[in-house]
Amino acid sequence: MVENKEFDYAKDNLEMRPLEHYLELYKAADPAEMAARTGTAYNADTKEFYLHVMGKGYYVSHPDFNIRKEKEEDASYHALLDFHKTKIFVLRFLTECQMAPASGKYVTYRDIPDGELYFRQFQGRCIFRLQFGFGYKLDKFRAGMEMLGGKSVKMGDVAYSFEFMDGLSMIFIFWEGDDEFQPSAQILFSDNFATVFKAEDLAVAGDISIGNLKAIV
Repeated sequence: MVENKEFDYAKDNLEMRPLEHYLELYKAADPAEMAARTGTAYNADTKEFYLHVMGKGYYVSHPDFNIRKEKEEDASYHALLDFHKTKIFVLRFLTECQMAPASGKYVTYRDIPDGELYFRQFQGRCIFRLQFGFGYKLDKFRAGMEMLGGKSVKMGDVAYSFEFMDGLSMIFIFWEGDDEFQPSAQILFSDNFATVFKAEDLAVAGDISIGNLKAIV
């Protein structure tokens, strides 16, 4: 029997433990090596990385991981400032991941290594959450995607592509419901996502993206 592994980064009062763990790894790491491995811009004079998450630009200092907005006057929701899971995701990326180029193709969660194993958890946590959150509110979905800088694509009935992080993109797709069938949704990832991250991380990327979308509309 396959173990039903929980792949959440942080849960309830345990949330700070993984954050503290990755902060220690980050502090001990060489910023030049992290920049070269991940393709993230790093300014040795200011000792800051520069990156984008969900359409927002950030400066992230090393070794203390202080985060400041690119546009200080922007008072809207900021995933990297307002959500611990996003901080952990970025820390994992900088300390452990190797960036890879995208080919322009997109894949489903089931297409990635171990995706079939964790699909049921991903479906409940991400696809169903997206479906029930916006399936009957497609105008709000469109508005939120436009606010995030998403681009309308010809898939399903309504679909938008957006950049989750620099070089890593996703697509949210909806099929409208009718009197017999409820709306349905799908999430696609740029094919380099599964090269850079593990299946567990892609589920967190979905979680962060949907949480960001819900926070701004």
